[in-house]
Amino acid sequence: MELYVQIGQFLEGFFHMAVKIRLSRIGTTNRPFYRLIAVDARKKRDGAQLANIGTFDPVNGVVVQFHEELYQEWLSKGALATDSAKKMYRLYKKKSSHSVQPGKPVAETTVAQKETTEKAA
Repeated sequence: MELYVQIGQFLEGFFHMAVKIRLSRIGTTNRPFYRLIAVDARKKRDGAQLANIGTFDPVNGVVVQFHEELYQEWLSKGALATDSAKKMYRLYKKKSSHSVQPGKPVAETTVAQKETTEKAA
């Protein structure tokens, strides 16, 4: 029994999880809009998703919504993030050093937070 456990732990590093964190397009023609989703790597681009992690508006370059806890959770489970998903995460981290208020784009949230701190000072 111990041998099976040791072999399983050894082989864990060689096989990747079949889950990817990638973008799914939900916009209309000439008006792109994307969701950041966790999905089985074998599914279609807009196929069934496991989790909705965030949304991105490339026209304005704004991360509208981002659930960092879900993103980190899926990465810790072994999901692989695509280059575009990593880029969106870096943009989110760059735009907001604080948590995002629900329902507001990251850019608006950081402006509102700066105004609040200026009023308090």
